Amino acid sequence: MELIELKANIRNSTGKGQARVLRGAEKIPAVLYGPGTEPVLLSVSVKDLEKALKKSTASQVILNLTIHNGENTSKTAMIKELQTHPVSRNYQHIDFYEISMDRKIRVKVPVAVKGKSRGVEEGGILQIVRRELEILCLPTKIPETIEIDITDLDIGDSIHVKEIPLQTDVEIPADVNFTLITIVSPKAEVEEVEKEAEEGAEEAVEGEEPPEAKTEE
Repeated sequence: MELIELKANIRNSTGKGQARVLRGAEKIPAVLYGPGTEPVLLSVSVKDLEKALKKSTASQVILNLTIHNGENTSKTAMIKELQTHPVSRNYQHIDFYEISMDRKIRVKVPVAVKGKSRGVEEGGILQIVRRELEILCLPTKIPETIEIDITDLDIGDSIHVKEIPLQTDVEIPADVNFTLITIVSPKAEVEEVEKEAEEGAEEAVEGEEPPEAKTEE
């Protein structure tokens, strides 16, 4: 996996006022932390971050983070959390997590299906129960997707997490052998929809106020 270059600067203050000043200058407050590392307060240019994100085709971006503080130091990191404003969708804060290229990390990777199952061809419905899967691997070995072939699945068949073929050095740290994909019959799907509709109607009736409790505006 390619390392994406990103520049950052040390910041010496915290608080909402400082955050507003940074955002006014088109910068984002950030923090870098990791195992055995003291948190470091940073700021990052919005434009630089957007360029870095566009360069990566993977679900997880591995960064060569160059930190300027009189002199430059480099840290290998990934974005642990990227907070955005709920309305404007502008970036609000970034958490960078320092990693080592020779130590495995936990990351979430999208699940992708290939093929068309026999069950779907016979009228069954494909249900993807989990669209992401947590894996354990080296930063350079993070796959873009976990690809699952569903060609041989009939109606009623499922694929569980322990049945997934994985690349070398990639592990799934899940303790429970949960279901990832299943093919259900159309009847089962209709019954589930009807059940949800009935439950919704019951909740609506229960939530109505008695006439004597209502007041005129």
